[in-house]
Amino acid sequence: MPTTTLSKQATTTKPERAVHHSQRAAFQGTAVKDSTASKAAPEKNQTTAKTTPHHQAQSQSQADPAAPMVALENVSKIYRQGSCGLRDVNLTLPKGGFLFVTGPSGSGKTTLLKLLYGAERPTDGSISVNSQEIHGLKGDRLSRFRRQLGVVFQDYKLIPNRTVSENVAFALWAQGCQKGDIARRLAPTLRLVGLQHKAECFPSQLSGGEQQRVSLARAIVGTPPLILADEPTGNLDPENSRQVIRILNRLNAMGATVVVTTHDLHLVKQSKHPVIQLQDGKLSWLRK
Repeated sequence: MPTTTLSKQATTTKPERAVHHSQRAAFQGTAVKDSTASKAAPEKNQTTAKTTPHHQAQSQSQADPAAPMVALENVSKIYRQGSCGLRDVNLTLPKGGFLFVTGPSGSGKTTLLKLLYGAERPTDGSISVNSQEIHGLKGDRLSRFRRQLGVVFQDYKLIPNRTVSENVAFALWAQGCQKGDIARRLAPTLRLVGLQHKAECFPSQLSGGEQQRVSLARAIVGTPPLILADEPTGNLDPENSRQVIRILNRLNAMGATVVVTTHDLHLVKQSKHPVIQLQDGKLSWLRK
């Protein structure tokens, strides 16, 4: 496959509107707090909150704010049947960055994301996410780490017999969030993705673009500092694709670090974000 040439310009895409500092903080390890709720909360809940994975991530971020969000060093992934997912990849992505990952099917894009959220382990090399080495995590430690991430899948992975609200709330319920906290987070998240009027609909009642936005809402409702989107526009028409990218840009403007895999070079060319290409597991920069 010939190497695609993109513009060398690397300035950050401007947000569509001004972003309040409290919104930005939500994706940088400091959740937006409801002062009234915090005063009324039982002391037992306050004590529990101090040991949540969110606060663990916060302390890591505060310990070294200059550390990159993602760092891969000499990472290779060879599958049991001998096929190569990645070959000696080195990559650093700063906090608050936005990265597109392109390449043909089978080039290693999905392998890269799976390594970042711990679904695969590297054959060689080291991986650090949000100041935490993750290539050796297992069991509960891996589960706690994944609560710091928002993962968006191409095939949505929605629960068919649950409403939009229930699908999005499920991510918070799985983390042990209280009912009141879930309610406070749910409405703003649905507004952000433009689905507040579809809250009581089931997935079968939604278009493909709407289902993908539900998947996106579920990934971001916990305000994770890192969002990984695997071909989020792969099944969408051009207008819905642009809408998904606009939402991801807004989340990035709020402070979230975003990694998007895609083979839609038209969308990539419309942005000014950095772009890497994977070809047979090897990484090259198309735009920095």
